[in-house]
Amino acid sequence: MDKMGHIEIRVVGNEGNNPLTPDNYDIREIRAMLENIEDMLYPGNKKIRPDITYQIGEGSVRNIFKTSLQAVVSFTAVAGMISNTNSIDGLELSTAKAIENIQSIARSKDYSFEIKTSESENIVLKITPQTQYERSTNLWVDAEFYFYGVLVNAGGKNKANIHLDTKETGMVVIETDKVFLKDEPDNLLYKEYGVRVIGKQNLETGEIDRSNLKLVQLIDYSPKYDEAYLNNLIAKASPKFKNLDPDLWLREMRGGYNL
Repeated sequence: MDKMGHIEIRVVGNEGNNPLTPDNYDIREIRAMLENIEDMLYPGNKKIRPDITYQIGEGSVRNIFKTSLQAVVSFTAVAGMISNTNSIDGLELSTAKAIENIQSIARSKDYSFEIKTSESENIVLKITPQTQYERSTNLWVDAEFYFYGVLVNAGGKNKANIHLDTKETGMVVIETDKVFLKDEPDNLLYKEYGVRVIGKQNLETGEIDRSNLKLVQLIDYSPKYDEAYLNNLIAKASPKFKNLDPDLWLREMRGGYNL
């Protein structure tokens, strides 16, 4: 069994005129905390992450999360860096957004969040209404991307999108024009596609903001090995290389440059 560690996020504030306790800590606050901790600990593919268990305790409100020691150690280092630099630029996008979300809650609810871990006796990160943990918007630029995978969902009542299950990055949700889905004559689901999309990319890290991708083009993508087609290409090319001296050809290609 993997070694376990824990992260504690203590929330200090008031609910109305009463100090915050587990008895008046609303379930929506708990849900937001659960969503944010997953992104803070495991910003990558969540399909293969270890379990995270949750416990709520007294002391204003103490949110305690237990998971793999490796993830806790990594987060402790990240939290320390955030505290020392007063910046979340350069973090993986999911982690940065989770910190931003907690910062937003701190301001809107007038809460203070004190984060400790099993790897440190001291508070490793404190987020208050006065802290300024937001990403620098000038680091994110418009860019175009391609993803390949299986289209597993399409539609939406208010905001149409498609869900593409990719091997490289997991599930990618892409905003789509309703007219495109309405006018598409064929069933799109459970087929392999390439998608051309536009979105934002970080200039420093190269990371893609996968929360705001918009579809430009859907490309039918059915990769397969066609032996007959390949043999035909080889047959067409073979006469041209029949009398070729490969060493001479390579020297001519290199010109005056020798490896």
